[in-house]
Amino acid sequence: MQNQLSLANWKITNPSVIKFLIKIKRPMFLLFILLFMVYFAIKSVVYFADNTPAVLDSENKPGGDGSVSFTPFPSFMKPASNLNKADLPMFNAGKALAHQPWIKAPTITFARDGLGPLFNARTCLTCHVNGGRSIMPVKGDTRLDTAFLRLSIPGVDTIHGVIAEPTYGDQLQSQSTSLAHMFRHLKGLKHSVAPEAYIFPNWVYKNFSYADGTKIQLRETNIKLTKLGYGKMHPETMMGLRNAPPIHGVGLLETIKQADIDKLADEQDINGDGISGRTNIAWDFEAKKPVAGRFGLKANKASVRLQTAGAFHSDMGLSNPIFSSQSCTENQLKCNNEITGNDKEGTEISKRQLSLVVDFIKNLAVPKRRNAEKTSVLAGRSLFYETGCASCHNPSFTTGDDKDFPHLANQTIWPYTDLLLHDMGEGLADGRPDYLATGSEWKTPALWGIGLSKKVNGGQNFLHDGRARNVEEAIIWHGGEAEQTKQRFTKLNKKHRTELIEFVNSL
Repeated sequence: MQNQLSLANWKITNPSVIKFLIKIKRPMFLLFILLFMVYFAIKSVVYFADNTPAVLDSENKPGGDGSVSFTPFPSFMKPASNLNKADLPMFNAGKALAHQPWIKAPTITFARDGLGPLFNARTCLTCHVNGGRSIMPVKGDTRLDTAFLRLSIPGVDTIHGVIAEPTYGDQLQSQSTSLAHMFRHLKGLKHSVAPEAYIFPNWVYKNFSYADGTKIQLRETNIKLTKLGYGKMHPETMMGLRNAPPIHGVGLLETIKQADIDKLADEQDINGDGISGRTNIAWDFEAKKPVAGRFGLKANKASVRLQTAGAFHSDMGLSNPIFSSQSCTENQLKCNNEITGNDKEGTEISKRQLSLVVDFIKNLAVPKRRNAEKTSVLAGRSLFYETGCASCHNPSFTTGDDKDFPHLANQTIWPYTDLLLHDMGEGLADGRPDYLATGSEWKTPALWGIGLSKKVNGGQNFLHDGRARNVEEAIIWHGGEAEQTKQRFTKLNKKHRTELIEFVNSL
C-alpha cells in the first residue's frame, strides 16, 4: 500500500506526508517522530500486560507474614518473622542439631554419635550450606562431596519407589568412618569399612545459539566413578545425580491443601496447552499407605518429616524412629558389623531430636523480594507470564491450617511452583523412574530466593544435577512440556531475555 506509514522500517511513502514534513520546522518533526515512538512503546507494554495479572502488594512478601529481609547477612537459616518468640529456643536447638557434625560410635556422648559407617555428609548443612543449595565443583575432575548419586535397577516397588542396586543400595555413599578414608589412604592402613565409591561430575560442554546469534556455553554431567569398594554394580544399574536444593519455605509448602495442587494438574492435557502436570504417589512410612508426594526433586517424599528422616538415614547413615535400620546393604558385612550409636530408644537419633530438626526446617523463613518495583523487573514479570513460565511455576497459593504452627496457616505465598511432575524432555532425563515419576519427569522447583543463591553460599547450581550455573542456562535446558516456553524465551531479543532473568532473580 502506497499510502502507508511504515515505522517498522522507518519509511514514509505518501508524497503529501513528505511535503508536510519538509514544510514544518525541525523541532516539530522530531516531536512528530517522538510521539509515534511513544505510541508504539505504549502499545508494546499494553500487549505484554494483556495476559499479565495486576501486581499485588503480597508479592513483595513471598513467604507471607513470616518473610524476612535478606540483610544484614546472607542466609536461608533465619526463622520466620512471625514465629512465636516462645518457639525460638526450640528453633535454635534444631538449628544446632542440623549444624553440628555427627561422629563415629562409640564415644562418651550418646547425643551425637552413630555416624555412618557409610555416609555422604556429617551434617545436614554440609550439603545445604546456609540452608541453600549444594556447591558443585567447577572442574569435572574434582570429587563430589556435597551432592550424591541415586542408584536403582529396572522394576517397580510401590513401597520404596525403586528397586535398589543389590550391592550398593539406592544411594551411593562416598564417605566412610574408616581411618584410611579419613586420611585418604595412608600407607599401611586398611579400610575398616570402605567408601562405596568416589564420584566426579566429569563435565561435558556444548554451545547454544539464540535466534539473534548470541551464543552461550552449557554443561552437563557424565558421571565418573572410581575406587568401587564392593565390586561391580548390577549391569542394568541406573544412576541419577542429585544436587541438594535449598530448604527455606518448605513448612509453608507442606500446609498447602492437596486439592489446590490437584486443580493445577492436567495429566491428559485436556486444555491443549502442552502442559500436563501430575501428582506423584509416594509411600508414607509412618501411616503405612500411599499418599501424594510433594518434596524431593521427583516429589517422592510425602512430608518434611519423612524427607528429613530419609536424609538422616541415607545421607549420614543415622538410624532414626522412621528408618531404624543401618544404611548398609546385606552384601556389606563389615558395615553391618560396626558398632552403632543406638540410644535407649534403639536408634541413633531420638524422636525428640528428629522433631527438633524437622520443626527447625519447617520454620525457615522465605526472603522478601528485592527490586520488585524496578522498571526492568516489572517488564520481566510481564514476559514471565507471556512466555508461559507461569504455566508450571504457578506463582501463588494460600496456605491451609497447621495445628502445630498457626503462623504458617492462611498465608498468601508466592513460591512459583505447582509441586507437580512434568516431563522435561530427553535433555534433562536421567532415565531413572521413582514411584510414578518417569526418568524424564521432575517436580517444578520453587523459585523464591533463587536470586540470592550466590550470595548465600556460592551455590548457584540449578536443576536436579547442578549443571546450570545461572538462571539463563537453566531455562535453556528446559524441554518436553516446557519446550514451547523455552522457544519463546530464545526468540526474545537480548534486552527482553535479560529483563525476564532479572525478574526471576528478584523472587
